[in-house]
Amino acid sequence: MNRFLKFMIALFLFPITCLVVWENLHLLLGVLEHFSAAVSFVLGSVVYAIVHYKVYNFSRMYVFMHETTHALAALLCGIRVKDISIKQESGFVKMNRTNTFVVLAPYFVPGYVILTAFLYILLDFFMDLAPYRPVVLFLVGFFMAFHFIQTFHTLWEADQPDLTMAGGKFFSFVIIVLANMLVLAIVLKILFPQEVYLLRALQQVAVQTVKGGQIIVDYIRVYIHR
Repeated sequence: MNRFLKFMIALFLFPITCLVVWENLHLLLGVLEHFSAAVSFVLGSVVYAIVHYKVYNFSRMYVFMHETTHALAALLCGIRVKDISIKQESGFVKMNRTNTFVVLAPYFVPGYVILTAFLYILLDFFMDLAPYRPVVLFLVGFFMAFHFIQTFHTLWEADQPDLTMAGGKFFSFVIIVLANMLVLAIVLKILFPQEVYLLRALQQVAVQTVKGGQIIVDYIRVYIHR
């Protein structure tokens, strides 16, 4: 897919992404309104933010998951991984080819959240983990904050070649934000099924998208018939 086509796709998705961000804010507010259910999740997020900015930034831990996600995404796409390097502040994965998903995957796949969920499901086969739900919520909140803060700093502080490789900065940012918002909405729905109305949020995005499209179409018609 050429760069111009990706730019046009990003241009189309940009207003939808803004709507998804807005609906995610509503979902978060819905969770916070039931603070007693979400306190562990929120506490985990706050603790990570404090530790990151005041104590330690977990850079090697992030680089490890970032490069591992590149590699796993490549393997899922049938791409051969030749080499992987992980250092304190940087790393790389050598592959025989790549694609947009492989390049951008680390920016929207919260690897440690998925690992936490996997361990939870695995252990739940052997013991009742219901009494430990607050601990699980804390860890998910901690690692969601880890993912978002680390991703923000990676994109903000460095000129990432990944973005250019994926199809340009605008295209990459739109895809990253949209994908992250969808992931966040799914995580919130899984953690707080009674407090998060995901279907209603999707309906709102669809309705507003159709309304926005109709406005654009009407404007084009008026412009053509001048």
